[in-house]
Order: sequence, then C-alpha cells, then structure tokens
Amino acid sequence: MKIRVSVVQYHLHTIQSFEDFAMQCEHYIKTAQEFNSEFILFPEFFTTQLLSIGDGHGSALSINDLPGFTERYRELFVRFAQETGMHIIGGTHVVNRGGKLYNVAHLFYPDGRIAEQAKLHITPTEVEEWNMSAGDGLQVFDTDKGRIAMLTCYDIEFPEIVRMAKAKGADVIFCPSCTDDRHGFHRVRYTSHARAIENQVYVVLTGTVGSLPTVDFMRGNFGQAAVITPNDVPFPPQGIMVQGELNNDMVVTADLDLSLLYEVREKGSVTTWRDRRTDLYPDWEEA
Repeated sequence: MKIRVSVVQYHLHTIQSFEDFAMQCEHYIKTAQEFNSEFILFPEFFTTQLLSIGDGHGSALSINDLPGFTERYRELFVRFAQETGMHIIGGTHVVNRGGKLYNVAHLFYPDGRIAEQAKLHITPTEVEEWNMSAGDGLQVFDTDKGRIAMLTCYDIEFPEIVRMAKAKGADVIFCPSCTDDRHGFHRVRYTSHARAIENQVYVVLTGTVGSLPTVDFMRGNFGQAAVITPNDVPFPPQGIMVQGELNNDMVVTADLDLSLLYEVREKGSVTTWRDRRTDLYPDWEEA
C-alpha cells in the first residue's frame, strides 16, 4: 500500500483576522489537493499566528488567548477534510482543559471525525513561559491507509515513546515541530532519523518558518519539512525521501510505500525491529 503525503513549511507572519489565517491554510490545502495527496501535515504551534491579530487596541494576544480560537480552528479544518477527502494533521493547537493548557496535535478525518494527541514531553520554555501541561497517554490512530501516530517535536527525541507507537502498530509517525534555531532543529531532525532506523518506520516531519514579531517566543523559527525513511537498500541512501528548502514557504510531497517497511523488517540489511532484545528491554505492550 502506498500513501501520498504533503508536508507544509508554514510561513508565520503577522495577520489581521481569522479569515487571513483561513485563506493561508486553504492555499496549502489546495496545493496538496492538486497533488492528489491523501495526508497533509501542518507544523506545531502554527495557530500561534492567530495571536498576531491582537486585541484591537494595539496590544498583542498571549498564549492564554489561543484556546479561544479552538472552535473556529476545528470547524475550519473539519470542513477542509470533508471537502477534500484528505486526512489532515492540523499541526498542533493549544487547548484549555480544566484550567490547564495543553499542546494538542489534531487529526481531521475525511468523514468529519477529529482525533487528538496531546504532546507528552514538554520543553522547559513551554513549562516556564507558557505554563503548558503534558499529556498523559499515547494513542495510535487507524486510517483507511494504515495505522499512524502523532508525536510532537520534543516527543521524537525520546526513543521509548516511538518504540511504544511501533509496538502498537504504527507504520508512520507524523511529527509536527516548531524550533527557533539550528540547535533545536537539528535535535529534532537527527532524532527523527534515529527513530526511523530503530523502528523501521517512516517519520514525516515539518516545522514553522518565518516570524511573528509581536508574539512572545515565536519571533524566531528555523524549519524544514522532510519525509524520513529507514536506511536500507529500498530507500534513498541518506534516509531522505524528500525535503524542503530550508526556511522557505513551501509544500513538499512524497509517496510512502508501506510494503517496503514490511520487506526490510523481514529481510533487510539489518532487521532492527525484529532483532530488539525484548528479554532485556521489553516492549511496552509486553511490560
């Protein structure tokens, strides 16, 4: 089975209204639709662009205001998914649950359903500056094109959680990210390659580009989309199926062949998933 995915390097810039945000998102959606994509991935924290609208009195909005856009955000992306027939990983959006803020990845199904995965590992900046809370459980999601997981940015830097996702049957890890400099970008990028090799899965990764001069902690963005593969003969030698131009506003598209994953797990040059030592470090399901 093959899956065509499009990946958005979302350009952050100051906007004047929710309608501006909707039009920019629609542009990326229509681009993916023209490529007949079945999945499209937006980056982490891309909805912080809504904070640049301000309060109408010359003051910027804060992260605590972002959950106020949740209903309109969800309605917009449900409509996109239903109209296009695509599965849309709508990046992440900050929601308020019980007075706590969570950074939540959203999967919008073509039939109007919405699935969520809260970020499980929270960076020091998210805790100290935005008072974010961590999610408390990992889920995998069935689609008509296979089983996937959504792990956000810092999550991909923890091998255990990706191994759990693979043990639960995920073949594709969608990783929306947001990094503000080269160091953060390369941490996420290098560990995405490691997770693809360890678990013999695809990792679909993207990040924000551009700048929000009026939004705290979103002034710097350093990002690049990539579709990352295991490093074995059926795949590109560097484990990169496609990648965008660094820090450019663009969409990249690739076909993921799930049969190649099954092939290398069984008879690849290395069979890292099969050869793991569950007697020494059990899978989550076995533990």
